[in-house]
Order: sequence, then structure tokens, then C-alpha cells
Amino acid sequence: MQYRKDKAGNDLSVLGFGCMRFTKKGNAIDLEKAETEIMAAYKAGVNYYDTAYIYPGSEVLLGTILKRNGIREKVNIATKLPQYMVNSLHGVEKTFAEELERLQTNYIDYYLMHMLTDLAQWNRLKDMGILEWIAEKKKSGAIRYIGFSYHGNSENFLKILEDYDWDFCQIQYNYLDENTQAGVTGLKAAAAKGIPVIIMEPLRGGKLVNLLPPEAKKLMQENERGWSPAA
Repeated sequence: MQYRKDKAGNDLSVLGFGCMRFTKKGNAIDLEKAETEIMAAYKAGVNYYDTAYIYPGSEVLLGTILKRNGIREKVNIATKLPQYMVNSLHGVEKTFAEELERLQTNYIDYYLMHMLTDLAQWNRLKDMGILEWIAEKKKSGAIRYIGFSYHGNSENFLKILEDYDWDFCQIQYNYLDENTQAGVTGLKAAAAKGIPVIIMEPLRGGKLVNLLPPEAKKLMQENERGWSPAA
């Protein structure tokens, strides 16, 4: 596994594990299959696991698997505040406490303001007192690093990026989204500020796999294991 440094110098695996699309058994996530997948990723060197409050059953499942395999302290959990669902700091605190309970932990490694689309949403959180709340959580160690995930245009991304001393950010980026959402403009702006970027939807949930450019397919075919050389 290859690794990159975060803003604080910690090693993060180039490939993270997204916990939004687990296989279901009936109406619930297939726990046994999910555990097999998560542990295979862990053994391959993946140390970044991304979930969110609104992914049905995901936080509970991840917390359960990490705890019963004794690896919570060996991996990084990224989860998110559903800023579109809270209207006060009381709501923020209540949601965060619920996430800690679901994940069976007393701290979150990488905490994101989920799904910001424009500066107005971030300003609304600031008006609630989110900056003071973040400062308190970071001081207590309940949150180690703070960031935001983004689904708006590049103009608003740049405004949010400049408005706070973020530890990291998360954007949608793949070979079809270079000029949509934050895009390559946002990617380069974050790099210029020294803000690490976590990429979501690199294959749009797998939909782009069969559309890979010939050079990408060649790289995978030439890898001795038959998949991405990043792993």
C-alpha cells in the first residue's frame, strides 16, 4: 500500500474504504460480507474508513467491526456532520454524541461538514457557533482533524476553502468530473494552500470501471495482482 501525509504528517493510505455502498441482505447490511471486505482492506494496508451519519446502518456496522476485531486504534475513522439537518449547536452536539455511540469510540479522526454546496451553508454554521464548537472538540481530542465535503461549484469551493484553516477537504473528482463541482480548479487551490484532498467517487460508485481509458486498463493489467498499482 502506498501512503500520503496529512497536514499533521500522519500516514494515510492512498486508497481509502468508502462505507456508503455495502451489500445488503434483505433490508439490512450483510454484516458478515462487510466484515470480510473491511478486514481484507485492513490487511492490505488501508487505514482510512469513510462513513457518514446519513448512510443507513453504516456507522453502527463500522464501529462494530472495528471493535470486535480490536483495530479501532489502528485505523482512522472519517465521518460527517449532516449540516443540512441541524439548526442549533444543541443539534450539532446531539448528532456528534450519537455518532460516537454508533461508532463505539470516544473520538473521530477526521470529521467533515457534510455536503456543503455554497458559502451560505458554512456561514449558517458559523452563525450557530460552529467555530467555537470545533475548537472545543479539537482541544478535548474528541475530533482530531476537521474538514468539509463538497458538492457545489468551484467558485463557492474556493470561498469556503479560504474562510477557515481546514485540516483537509473532500471533493468529487474523476476523469469525467475534472471541470464540474470543485474540479481541477479546486484541487489545485487546495494543494497550493497545503490542504490535503480526499477524493470521493473516483469511479462514481463503480459506474466508470468499464469506461476506463486504455492507459488505465493497461496499468492494471500490468500489475502483478491485476488491479490498481496503488494498493
